[in-house]
Amino acid sequence: MNAAAHAHAEHPPEAHRSSRVDSRLLGIYFFIASEVMLFGSFFSAYFFARVVVAGGEAWPPEGFELPVYLALLNTIILVTSSFTMHWALQSVKRGNRSGLVGGLALTFFLGLTFLLIQAREYTRIGFSPGDNAFASTFFGLTGLHGAHVFVGLTLLLFALVRSVRGHYGPEPERHLGVELPGIYWHFVDVMWIVVYTTVYVI
Repeated sequence: MNAAAHAHAEHPPEAHRSSRVDSRLLGIYFFIASEVMLFGSFFSAYFFARVVVAGGEAWPPEGFELPVYLALLNTIILVTSSFTMHWALQSVKRGNRSGLVGGLALTFFLGLTFLLIQAREYTRIGFSPGDNAFASTFFGLTGLHGAHVFVGLTLLLFALVRSVRGHYGPEPERHLGVELPGIYWHFVDVMWIVVYTTVYVI
């Protein structure tokens, strides 16, 4: 057996990569695409209830008032968190560890503030999911987004702990642990803007 055949016998050949995009980045993009379809189904239910079930009546129905300004405050908080997430990623690419830790910490606490405000809104909003179609779709859309914020916060917490321990560096393969949660967090922010515009503004 020659040397090449012996090497192949001990170690299988590297998998063929047809794309220049890192497989983990490609994975998060496909995952987000599936999440967009999930949100799309909830938006479809919302507009069905608004157009068909409501039948041209007032929306929200009389007696159902939404805290628009509180939701606007939450929107500002979440949009700001996108900038702090971007700062964290740019910091790790430049080898700035303090900027990375600071950016991740700010992003985490801004996201946590958003979630706490939303929880407070639920306790004082004055209606429950079982009241009517509007209430069901409202809690469905905002609750689905809140669940995604919780997942995003979990990912950010892991990234923050690892950044404090010095696990990341400026090399592309060493900061994917920051980049992947960052992509997910930007998606969560964009989806909230769509939810806020659809539910609270239009």
